[in-house]
Amino acid sequence: MKKGLKIVTIGGGSSYTPELVEGFIKRYHELPVKELWLVDIEAGREKLEIVGAMAQRMVKAAGIDCEIHLTLDRQKALKGADFVTTQLRVGHMDARIKDETIPNKYGLIGQETNGAGGMLKAFRTIPVILEIVEDMKVLCPNAWLINFTNPAGMVTEAVLRYGMWEKVIGLCNVPIVAVKNESAVLEENEDTLFFKFAGINHLHWHKIYGHNGQDLTRQAIDKLYGPDAKSERIVENIKNMRFLHEQLVQLDMLPCPYHRYYYMTDAMLQEELEEAKGEGTRGQVVKRLEESLFELYKDPNLDHKPEELEKRGGAYYSDAACEIINSIYNNKGTQMVVSTRNNGAINDLPVESAIEITSVITSHGAEPIHFGSFPPAQRGLLQLMKSMEELTIEAAVTGNYATALQAFTSNPLVQSGDSAKALLDELLEAHKQYLPQFHRKEDNILKGANLL
Repeated sequence: MKKGLKIVTIGGGSSYTPELVEGFIKRYHELPVKELWLVDIEAGREKLEIVGAMAQRMVKAAGIDCEIHLTLDRQKALKGADFVTTQLRVGHMDARIKDETIPNKYGLIGQETNGAGGMLKAFRTIPVILEIVEDMKVLCPNAWLINFTNPAGMVTEAVLRYGMWEKVIGLCNVPIVAVKNESAVLEENEDTLFFKFAGINHLHWHKIYGHNGQDLTRQAIDKLYGPDAKSERIVENIKNMRFLHEQLVQLDMLPCPYHRYYYMTDAMLQEELEEAKGEGTRGQVVKRLEESLFELYKDPNLDHKPEELEKRGGAYYSDAACEIINSIYNNKGTQMVVSTRNNGAINDLPVESAIEITSVITSHGAEPIHFGSFPPAQRGLLQLMKSMEELTIEAAVTGNYATALQAFTSNPLVQSGDSAKALLDELLEAHKQYLPQFHRKEDNILKGANLL
């Protein structure tokens, strides 16, 4: 008989936590979570207490035998854990807003996981995740790390490459939303279709096959982006600007919504700048939404996930994390799109790199389904972005300014030359309290960066 599970959620004060709790409740008959530890830092204490009390009400209402623990002591929580999930944001929403607004000043995309903002989020996040991994090595050496902290792909690769921790899976909700939306557009049950995804986090493509093996990709492209297609927002975080139909026909694959930042950069930037003048950046909008969510969570009678949470932009994240844990624990062989080590599944990328790909989830983790090679249009952008990721991760770990500058100049959403350097310097200064690795006085490489 399998024992009850201890699961630790770092970033437990997140607005996503009720969905995580809901996911464990509905799977309790096959996933016996006896202890759920919600961990946060001092700055997140109030939110942790609010969402933790709601989690306790949810468990009580469901009538399941599960204890909810709230703590600021990460090491106490991690001791003996079976699974650890991470959903943290270093610097909270104010850091995201800086990542959005500062690049805009330079006439560049300011976005949470793309361009300069995404790289700064990696600089802040990766060292913290690696500290958690070091704690896990001592306190719960057999635990799995399920990460849905962005940038999820770079975090996963950092854990594999620098943390030397194999038991890690990264997760994103974008493929889940695509499957649901495109199944509806094709008027098919998603269970009867096979979606084959491959690429890296927030830069993947996919094909769709029917129950009898027919390729339905072109049909979906036509229905979504052809002349008669209706505009429909797919991901809350991204404006649903219509892709060029002719381009997608040539690709013969459906792109991730984030490809808009690369395929139609000028239009996306203009839309971003207009929104910033109006309702504000996406981070400013989400900050207001989160404030209203936590007001809801304070209601002592609320004992279920409110519908308003889906507007937050991360729908299905937490539920998918629960399903990964369920599939590992019960060796279910569920097919999911996750970030995991390539191991030759994509011929065009290094074997050791992290990719986002359709995988089979069993008790030994994620087994990527072999994809092969991409055509030139996809391959060129994919390899460029992977090299940028590798540089960004190295800079996050080492704090080397020159490596960070090289990452900036290799990103197609950041201009090269003096403007990239000026932007990097301003962002490093703006986030100084969260970037100690870049501000060591003995690091001579910073002397020319006007940061000392």
